[in-house]
Amino acid sequence: MRKLALSDDILLKIEKPARYIGGEINMVKKDPKAVDIRFCMCFPDVYEIGMSHLGIQILYDMFNLREDTYCERVYSPWMDLDRLMREEHIPLFALESQEPVKDFDFLGITLQYEMCYTNILQILDLSGIPLCARDRMTEDPFVIGGGPCTYNPEPIADFFDIFYIGEGETVYGELLDTYKAWKKKNGTREDFLKEAAQIPGLYIPMFYEASYHDDGTLASFVPTIPEAPKTILKQVEKDMSDTFYPERPLVPYIKATQDRVVLEIQRGCIRGCRFCQAGMLYRPIRPRSLEFLKQRAKVMLESTGYEEISLSSLSSSDYKELSDLVYWLIDEFQGKGVNISLPSLRIDAFALDVMSKVQDIRKSSLTFAPEAGSQRMRNVINKGLTEEVILKGAMDAFLGGWNRVKLYFMLGLPGETFDDIEQIAVLSDKIAREYYTIPKEERNGKVNIVTSTSIFVPKPFTPFQWAPMNSKEEAEEKREFLLSKVKSQLNARSIKYNCHDADVSELEGVFARGDRRLCDVILQAYKEGCIYDAWGEFFKYDVWKKSFEEHGISMDFYLKRERGEDELFPWDFIDIGVTKRFLLKEYKRSKEAVVTPNCRAKCSGCGAAKFGCGECVISA
Repeated sequence: MRKLALSDDILLKIEKPARYIGGEINMVKKDPKAVDIRFCMCFPDVYEIGMSHLGIQILYDMFNLREDTYCERVYSPWMDLDRLMREEHIPLFALESQEPVKDFDFLGITLQYEMCYTNILQILDLSGIPLCARDRMTEDPFVIGGGPCTYNPEPIADFFDIFYIGEGETVYGELLDTYKAWKKKNGTREDFLKEAAQIPGLYIPMFYEASYHDDGTLASFVPTIPEAPKTILKQVEKDMSDTFYPERPLVPYIKATQDRVVLEIQRGCIRGCRFCQAGMLYRPIRPRSLEFLKQRAKVMLESTGYEEISLSSLSSSDYKELSDLVYWLIDEFQGKGVNISLPSLRIDAFALDVMSKVQDIRKSSLTFAPEAGSQRMRNVINKGLTEEVILKGAMDAFLGGWNRVKLYFMLGLPGETFDDIEQIAVLSDKIAREYYTIPKEERNGKVNIVTSTSIFVPKPFTPFQWAPMNSKEEAEEKREFLLSKVKSQLNARSIKYNCHDADVSELEGVFARGDRRLCDVILQAYKEGCIYDAWGEFFKYDVWKKSFEEHGISMDFYLKRERGEDELFPWDFIDIGVTKRFLLKEYKRSKEAVVTPNCRAKCSGCGAAKFGCGECVISA
């Protein structure tokens, strides 16, 4: 019988105590004393979001398949428990054993979003682990970061012992074996990190040194010991149908953000949108076999009791066997009360046929992501989507019985003009007009267009990594302009406009392309109360602004300037396959609004073929 880390008195004082007691369906139970390695997997956000993350489910299953390892979990305590833990001096604990995180061998933190950086410090602080890697002793856990934000780990480099660059299914086994051998030798902490540095894909920030030019740009970034390589190569899982994938995913007792079975049908994308970091990071596209997906779908639905399955991919329509998979799922499960969710679909005849079979038309809405209002801007970002296709998809949907459409756009894209922004309102209105060409007696009530904009944030390893970002003031001006244009449309009453917070986007932009000098800024902001920055009600813009000012660091340096073609970036030591030369060529093509074909139409020589797998092999 487990003893809970929190007393009944504490549990009665907090919101959703089920976040902290563990014991979920399919939770792995092992004797902590009977294993060689204890690994605590952390998602630095609230439980409901962390429990929806597929990557942690995959790694949790993978680690626990090892007899010598027990992988447990921890999430960021919500603000109510955070306060009580500090007041009562309760150390942060893992859900499975309810034992302190500080007693583990590893603390693995997934880094999905820049605005969770202060939550990383919350986790370390509540665990009693020194915030900076240089202050940790032999008995402290090794803190390892993974996920998309590790492709520029420099703004948080001081807080991590190791960064894992790439996909988790590849070299974690080698790292754990190395740890076991080191433990038997009773070596120093630095000894282990030197051995880890020689494992492909592992970056040990303390073994590298940065220097800067007088203008603030990076002058050099070099290893300081012979064991540390000059370049870290991204690790890629080459066979997606012969690898780790959970058959018995964890099921929480409270509603998670994604309360369903998630079936990753492929990894990567062929599209080459110039704003999209994931589309570049996860190249080449690698599909899973139809038989693998059928087997996992059956087993996961049986082992979880979920009533919905979601097909996960950056672009589901590009999965070649999608129709076979979907129609099989319909035949196999629809009579059993299982709903099938299909995000990331292009709206075409197949998609509408499927959705009419798997969704309740009266409740559902269709989502389009044109990203830009004008055709010129869609060419600039290489979206590969014409207005004709958008309008036809919308009309087909209306004829199929839908009357609610969600549209997603970005403001602040490189080269954008106010005419381009106005076209967001115009396109929204054109879609509404399409609906009203249907005879009144055949319509399904009034049309409802929800137009949403986010602020474009340039990210590393995209063609727009050289581009300036709009300031908070510029973004606000563009939002107000767009709102006025939406209100002036013929069908304004049918269009609802939502917009993203420019304050948060500005800070995200700084962290996305920042360097090691930001570590001290983040540390001070955390010490002055910044936490859960991704949650609007807790975001403290003034505290962040003060922290930048006191460290003499200009946010504009990271945001507003266009980078020089030859500038050394803080992330240039990472090799993702896609070359900097290719990305620069794409940036130049964006300025000319020239479209680059997708990977299946024509290979553009991006560099991802070096991994020898996926579409690069199939199309060769």
